[in-house]
Amino acid sequence: MLIRSWKNKNTLKHVPTRNGYGDALVELGKTNKNVYVLSADLTDSTRVQAFKDAYPDRFVQMGVSEQSLAAIGAGMALAGKTAFISSYAAFSPGRNWEQIRTTGCLQKMNLKIAGAHAGVSVGPDGATHQMTEDIALMRVLPEMTVLVPCDANETHKATIAAAKKKGPVYLRFARAKSPVFTTPSAKFEIGKAQVLLKGSDVALIGCGPILYECMLAADQLSKLGIKTQVINNASVKPMDEKTILAAAKECGCVVTAEEAQAAGGMGSAVAELLSEEFPVPIERIGLQDEFGQSGTPQELLEHYKLTAPWIVKAAQRVIKKKR
Repeated sequence: MLIRSWKNKNTLKHVPTRNGYGDALVELGKTNKNVYVLSADLTDSTRVQAFKDAYPDRFVQMGVSEQSLAAIGAGMALAGKTAFISSYAAFSPGRNWEQIRTTGCLQKMNLKIAGAHAGVSVGPDGATHQMTEDIALMRVLPEMTVLVPCDANETHKATIAAAKKKGPVYLRFARAKSPVFTTPSAKFEIGKAQVLLKGSDVALIGCGPILYECMLAADQLSKLGIKTQVINNASVKPMDEKTILAAAKECGCVVTAEEAQAAGGMGSAVAELLSEEFPVPIERIGLQDEFGQSGTPQELLEHYKLTAPWIVKAAQRVIKKKR
């Protein structure tokens, strides 16, 4: 089974996606002595403290030096290590994108970039810490794999998969607690999407914790007689083109949703694919060329129209545009 009983949000555990990353690193440390973790002075926030405690000889505290974080991580990869570099997404890849590009991607290094506290649900920290451009920044890089898991369970699996994947990988996490609605037994595979709900009227394609809002939107749409397909597109790059195209052909219209800039992100990847292979009406839920601001996570998600009611409205609009 892919998902739990999810319709009642209050019955689900709420855990930050970053917790799955920290737990997975400890697990990897037991089985792979080549796994090293580097931190940019954010050991607890990025959930790597447990790895540091368990394997201090394989942990490096870089301090506030994100460019060195990427370059030294790539150097470790050159020496045969699997290097996970951990920071806030606003700083890595925000501050060290060129080092990731040149020392990681150009050289095809086994470098894993963990970008925590991404999206507006960071909350009161405001625009400087609310990284919303990272999916666009990372998916444009040659050789880069981009993973945006939807909950703590999937983050754990994505981290394990990233360690096994040769070459650079970007893992994106949120700060706030979010519903854990996938099951521990659900498989995760880079390059594969999962159809969580079947439907033929509209396809909702999401990544990250906002995917749960797609699930809630599908429930609301079902009460209006609209059969909704929901797809977990956590593997933004490489993307499961076969599953995305099949959904577009079956439903005839698509809505994408991500807690990131709509321009250049996961939704843009879907739009590019459909424009070339099977054009259908599409709307992209995401930030519309604007920065974040201070507020509670829920206030910000609602302000930027990233919640289920807005996804419902987008679905209704694209359905009207179908031929």
